[in-house]
Formats: sequence, structure tokens, C-alpha cells
Amino acid sequence: MVLTPEQIARYREEGVLVVDNAVTASQLERMRDEISGWVEQSRSFDHPFGPPTIDGRPRFDLGAGHRPDAPALRRVNNPSDISSAFEDVMLHAAMVDMVADLIGPDVKFHHCKINLKLPGTDTEVGFHQDFAYTPHTNDDLVTALVMLDDMTLDNGCLRVIPGSHKGSTHSHYEKNQFRGFISPEAMREMETEEVPITGTAGSVCLMHTRLVHGSRPNRSERPRGLYIAVYSAADAVPLAVSPLPNPNEGRIVRGKPSRFVRLTVGAVELPPGERPVSFFVTQGQKSA
Repeated sequence: MVLTPEQIARYREEGVLVVDNAVTASQLERMRDEISGWVEQSRSFDHPFGPPTIDGRPRFDLGAGHRPDAPALRRVNNPSDISSAFEDVMLHAAMVDMVADLIGPDVKFHHCKINLKLPGTDTEVGFHQDFAYTPHTNDDLVTALVMLDDMTLDNGCLRVIPGSHKGSTHSHYEKNQFRGFISPEAMREMETEEVPITGTAGSVCLMHTRLVHGSRPNRSERPRGLYIAVYSAADAVPLAVSPLPNPNEGRIVRGKPSRFVRLTVGAVELPPGERPVSFFVTQGQKSA
């Protein structure tokens, strides 16, 4: 085991755990080098660009206001498909062993992405639960958010509602439209419990799939990047099409496959089958 019993107990109680040294210095450097190259590449585009994902969407999403002199690259869909640096972390980093400590020993990969908040951009994340996007037959899913930069109060850090994973799975619809975030009325009941998550580059935030979380824009001069990889127990089976289909979906990364499907959830509200270029567009933020 990588995690201590105390860390595991904290995750069970709060639904979130920050752990240092989730990747090696070399793994972190390689990921950051890739991102620097992609940001430079984005300066040549004025719209989301490829190579496309397996469902035909652009790999790279740009925020509104993107310009060559002020790039606003905000999302890379499934970077492990096109980068050995990110594939290595997705498969071999210590964070995967941490996930196995929480939901293992048999763990499979679901999807991954990079969320970037470059200085001067207005990218934010409305409060939501990941399970609303990726419902499964049980909720033993962990979202592992590797900090590619120091994550601070000023540069748009993650904000969570500890213990919210034990409560309801909230609707992410407004009438019949999937908005991708929890209603303002529901959030008002939880906002006093909001806690910021900070940490140093190379750390990971391990988050339960039903934990309520979001973030505000980066108001600093420093970037804030996260490599986000989603894993499930081997006996958890998706109930909806992945928001980011990829060739590695369902790949066993620790342990072995399961002969059985574990059913623990009740009624589940399904997300729509059609998805825009990125999560941010779902939540109402325009692309370039």
C-alpha cells in the first residue's frame, strides 16, 4: 500500500485527499514540456484543432478571447492517446497505486484530459459531480487530478464540498437541457462548506466521483494546469457513453478484470449522448 490507513480513512470521510509526490520529477517535467509545446502550437489557430479524438472532436479546445499573443488553450482531450509522457503517468505513476488503495486492487482506466488556466483567461468550472457525466453501476470511481503547477488560492484552485459524496447525486439539468452543473439553489445550501484545495506541482488530488467541486478563474500571473485521469473499480460498468471516448477505455491498470458487475446505485439520471467539443462549452463557456 502507498497510502496510510489514516489517509484512506480521510478520503472515506471527506471524499477528497491531497498527496505529495504522485509523479516523479522526470514525469512532471515531460508533461510540462508537452504542454508548453501545445500552447505554442495553439498560437497558430483561431478555433479548436486536432488531431481529432476517436469520436471526431478536436483534441485541443481554446477559450474565448484566444489570440496568438495571449493563448487560451484550456482543454486537451485524452492526451494519453497522443503523448507517451501522459500515457506513462496514466499507467505507471504512483497515483495509480494510490487509486488502487482506495478502490482496488482491481482498477481500470476510463478517460483523461488536461484542464489549463493560463494567466489572463476567464476559464472557470461550475460546481458539479463527475458521476453526472460518467454514471456507473457503482460509485467506486476516483478522479485523480495531478497538479502540473503549484495550485494556489490566486490561480484558480479546485474548490470542494467535503463529505458531499455521501449525499445526493444532484441533477445537472435545467428543465430538459443538460447544463453540466448543480443548480444555484442547491449550491446555496452548500456554499458555506466550500474548501479550497491547494498543493505543489507533482501532487495529486484524489477525488470521489460524487464529490461536489468547481473552481474560479485564474487571477494570477502564474498558470494552473491539471492532468485529470479517471479510474474505476474493475466491477463498475459505465451506464452512459464516455464523455471522452478513447482507445484505452476499460483497460486494466492494476489487478485483473472482474467476472461480475457490482450493482449499488439506484435510479441514475443519464447525461445526453451528444457532447460538444469540451466540458466548458457544456457549461456555457464559449470556445474561440
